[in-house]
Amino acid sequence: MITKDMSKEAILGLASDCARCGKCCKFGSGFILPEEVAGIASYLNISEEKLKAKYLEEINILNKNIFKFKTKGIKSFGECIFLNRNLCKIEKIKPLNCRIANCNEYGEELNEWYISNNILDTEDPVSVREWASRLISKPTIEGANLHELIPNAKKLDKILRYKILR
Repeated sequence: MITKDMSKEAILGLASDCARCGKCCKFGSGFILPEEVAGIASYLNISEEKLKAKYLEEINILNKNIFKFKTKGIKSFGECIFLNRNLCKIEKIKPLNCRIANCNEYGEELNEWYISNNILDTEDPVSVREWASRLISKPTIEGANLHELIPNAKKLDKILRYKILR
C-alpha cells in the first residue's frame, strides 16, 4: 500500500517495473517541478526560456502554477511532445512525475503520492478546498485525506467554510 509519507526512493522502486510501452505518454504528459526545468534545458542544450516557450505549457492545479510538457494534437490530452515511437526522447532526464506515473498496478496511487507531496499546499486554503472537491469523486492514498493533512478539525472546518481565505 502506498502512503503519502513513503520516501521518494520507495516510490521510484514501485514505479520501476514500467513496461516502457508509451501508453501513458500517448494520452497526456507529465508535470515538471520548478527544480527540474534547468536540468531538462541543459540536457536539451537550450535556455530555460526556450524550453518553456517551445516545449512546456503552464497549467494551474490545486491553485498552483506548474508546467507540463506540451502535447501533439489536442491540448493537454494528446501525445507528449517527447514521445517518439513509444520511447521518451529525454529518458535520461525525465521529470519525477514521468518516472513514476505509469500504467503499472500502482499507477493511480503513484500519481496521488506525487500530487499530494509536490503540488498540494496544505498552507493554502484554496489548494485545500480544491483537494477536498477532488476527494468527493476520487479516493486518495493513506495520509492524504483531509483530516490527515489538517488534523486540527476546527481549522479544517474554517477552511472548508471559507472562513479562512488565505
